[in-house]
This record gives sequence, structure tokens and C-alpha cells, in this order.
Amino acid sequence: MPSRRGVLLGALVAGVGAGLPLAAGSPAGASAGTPGGVPRRTPPVLLTEQASRRILVLDPRRRVWDVRRDPSVVRWAFSPTRHEGYEDLRPDVSWVYPNESKVRRVKGRTYVLTSASFGFVAVVGYPSGERYWGAALGPGDDLFNPHSAEILPDGNVAVACSTGALVRLYAASQGPRAARYAEAELKGAHGLHWDGVREVLWALGDDELVTYEVGGTRARPALTRRSSVGLPVGTPGKTPGGHDLFPVAGRPGRLWVTTNAAVFQYDIKSGAFVRDFAGAGEISRKSVKAVGDDPRTGQVLSTVPEAGLEETWWTTKVSVHRPRGEYELVDGGIYKARWFLPR
Repeated sequence: MPSRRGVLLGALVAGVGAGLPLAAGSPAGASAGTPGGVPRRTPPVLLTEQASRRILVLDPRRRVWDVRRDPSVVRWAFSPTRHEGYEDLRPDVSWVYPNESKVRRVKGRTYVLTSASFGFVAVVGYPSGERYWGAALGPGDDLFNPHSAEILPDGNVAVACSTGALVRLYAASQGPRAARYAEAELKGAHGLHWDGVREVLWALGDDELVTYEVGGTRARPALTRRSSVGLPVGTPGKTPGGHDLFPVAGRPGRLWVTTNAAVFQYDIKSGAFVRDFAGAGEISRKSVKAVGDDPRTGQVLSTVPEAGLEETWWTTKVSVHRPRGEYELVDGGIYKARWFLPR
């Protein structure tokens, strides 16, 4: 991801606007047809699309997504520059290089969590696009570089800032503009996951995977480091470079962890990073920006940078594993891809 890059303020790619609801066939029912060898019940694909500065949910039955020629491939789209309620976050300068999107269910409601390198972070109501909570950390620069977010059962929101080397827990339950937060240092903070079984917040940094205990109150939260384990070293003398952290949907008690060198699953009970999962030989490779599995079909999604694009961390391809396949976004600049599976 960028380090003090120039602001990307070019014209947005023409296409579907913000807040478009899912077309017929919601994520829970994406089972009709298998064109291109796509397994039945394959869920839609959720993308951080940096070339057009949007979050997209795309039709999983289409192996090639050409939004200009066929806008119907887009089931939902979001950009704060096209939606009311985000003006105070200065999305014209903070919503640059969106780098995270994940879908969560809290108290019966569905949200898409997203962040962008130049300061934007928000929890967005789905499918309305309405703001549950949002903040802009140093808008217009990447001195903080929010890289992931997570919403807790009490409605508060954690944010991982890679350049800022910190994890913040905002009192987002207090309102859409709540600014109070607790803070903990974490070098290269990149990924977050709330573990409801153990009631801890997992966070992934450059060198370690840590857990935080959440204390205080909803209005005045607190973070206390509980545990830490070092990441596997890919190249002696170099930082492992932790990047993506996501629960293994088909195997509770494990977490997907990507580093600069490989993809692992972290077995929480044994405290070990393993590569004993099906398809590991194909899935585990360098520079994986996102990885996740669909427990219904067993398919795994991942993204890795593609040479020759405008930015070195972009790709137009989303890799599918088990069985092997590929999606392509024409003229895209994808950073992360995830299955649209509210959890």
C-alpha cells in the first residue's frame, strides 16, 4: 500500500452509484445456475476497488465483470463521495485508496466496514449506505493509514492504522460522529478480528499477532494487551510483514493470517501457525492482500498484486481456489476481495 503517495483525485469510473441494493438473489440465496463452472450457492464477491474508489458487491456467476458494458454485474456499490452523511469526513481527500471491506451482523443489522489509506474509516449500513459511524484520521495524507476496522457486539469500533502503528477503539456506540477512543501501540497494524468466543480483539501487526482485552464502558472504552505471538519469518533478518487477518469460516478456532511471504492459518488452541489446510500449496504465496473461505462450497478467495497496472499493489484478478478459477474486473484496481457473508 502507498507511503505518502500523491492524492488520487481523478474522475471516478462511470457505473452504478452508491447504495444500490442487491439484485435478485441475495448472498444467502446465490445458488441459481453454474455458468463458467461456478459452484451453486457461491456467494457474491465484495471488493475494495481503488481505481474507481468504490466498494462493490459483484455477481459471482459472472467470471468477467465489465461494469461499463454491463452494469447489472454490480449488486451493490458504495462511495462516500456519492452518499449524503459523510461530508464532515472530507471524502474528497480522505477516501483515497480504499483498502478494507468486510461485512458484519450486529443486533440484527448488516454493516459493511471500510477504510482508506488517506484517513477514512466508516461502518456503513447495508444496503442503505447510511452512516452508522465514521472518522477521518489525518484526512488527505497517509500518516495514520487506516487499514482495517472491526465492530464489537456493544457497537464500538476498532481501527488498525498501519503507518500510525496503533489500534484504536472508538466509542462508536455513542453516535455517528463519536470521537472518544482508547489506543494501543502496534507496529504495522493491519488486521482486526473480534473473537466472540474468547471475548478478545485480535490484531495483526508487522511482527506479531496480539489479543486485546476490552474494558471500560461503552462510552469510555479501554484496551489492554493480553497476549502476543511472533509471526513466522519468511526471510531471515526481515520483518514478516503481517497483512490480512480473517476468521476461517469453515473451521472455527482458526484465523487466516497472511504475511509478505506466505499464507497461514493460526490454530488458536495450539498456538501454532500451520499450512495443513486443503489447497495450501496453491493458496499460500507471497504478497497475498486478502484471503477467506466460503464454508458452504469450500471455495477460497485471495488477491495478489498484478504487474503492469497503475499501482504496484493493484490487481484486476480475484483468485478462486478449490476448485481453481478466477474472476476479472475489467479496468479494475482491486486491493482486497472477500465473500459477501454477513457474520
